[in-house]
Amino acid sequence: MSGSPRITVTARDGVATLTMDDGKVNAMSPAMLTDLHDAFEAATSDPDTKVILLASSAKVFSAGFDLSVFASGLEGTLAMLRLGAELAERILGCPKPVVTACAGHTYPMGAFLMLAADLRLAAEGDYTIGMNEVKIGLTLPQFAIELARHRLTPAHFNRCLMTGEMLPPAEAALAGFVDKVVPAEQLMDQARYAAHRLTQIDMTAHAGSKAKARGPALAALRAAIDAELTPEAFAAVQVAS
Repeated sequence: MSGSPRITVTARDGVATLTMDDGKVNAMSPAMLTDLHDAFEAATSDPDTKVILLASSAKVFSAGFDLSVFASGLEGTLAMLRLGAELAERILGCPKPVVTACAGHTYPMGAFLMLAADLRLAAEGDYTIGMNEVKIGLTLPQFAIELARHRLTPAHFNRCLMTGEMLPPAEAALAGFVDKVVPAEQLMDQARYAAHRLTQIDMTAHAGSKAKARGPALAALRAAIDAELTPEAFAAVQVAS
């Protein structure tokens, strides 16, 4: 077992399980995002790891971006957004399968990570998943729009982005945020089982197929990061809005 104060990494039978726990609601602060980057880099580079499973030990998968950073000014906001966007890019293009296990509320940036993963499981329960930016006075960054365009159904893409509606697990599955909803008490067992089954696929074929299938989405994501998440471009967007 290894990791950081916010991320515990457990490796077993070819699966590296990355468990988020910041002691609160797993806000995607610069520190949390940096730890996740490091954990994914280590798991991707480890020849003994075939599959990466991202989970949370808390009832909340993630409360999304750390809102206090938005209030800190342009430099901190931009750095956090770029860390989040490039983490999503890392997961979307990861040569190894990435599984997520969602046990509770998932706001951006948590929803963005699930949109980038390969297999997404969610527990049954009274909670919501989605992208609520317009409800809290934020314009969606372009990288998030490209992720949503890639994974959500066309109807839900428009509905969720334009209204900020958060969805219960079953509807989140219909929308494309998750792939399967399971009983809450079975979530981690089923996620581990799914991850272990994925260790049996041909990893070279997986990586090659993913590169072909996601090439356009990855290119759009990178273009959005380069075009929007620079000091000059971001400042211009903020002034315009």
